[in-house]
Parts: sequence; C-alpha cells; structure tokens
Amino acid sequence: MLALKIELKRQQMIHYAKEYGFTASQTVKCSQELDVLLNKQSQQQLHLLENQNKYSFAQ
Repeated sequence: MLALKIELKRQQMIHYAKEYGFTASQTVKCSQELDVLLNKQSQQQLHLLENQNKYSFAQ
C-alpha cells in the first residue's frame, strides 16, 4: 500500500515538474510529501531489520 502511494506521488511530482518546472510551489510541495512517504518506508524497513536481528540473536 505504501509502495503504491510512493509511486503515485512520484508520478505526480514528475508531472508537476514537467508542467510547471522544478522550483514551482506545486512541485516542491509534492516533493516534500514524497519525502514524508519515503521516510515512513525507511522507518518501516528499519523496524523490520531490527526485529529480525532481535529474533536471530535470541535463537
């Protein structure tokens, strides 16, 4: 679900960049929203790795 949101936001940002330019407010705002989604994905992946490490050491 998150991966899909990221891809849709990325496509939207590319559209805005082509339509309005890289520094347009719409593009920048969309880029910031994409950053939030990517950070959320990184956090989820980090938690998964941390949990895997906990269980591998416990065995």
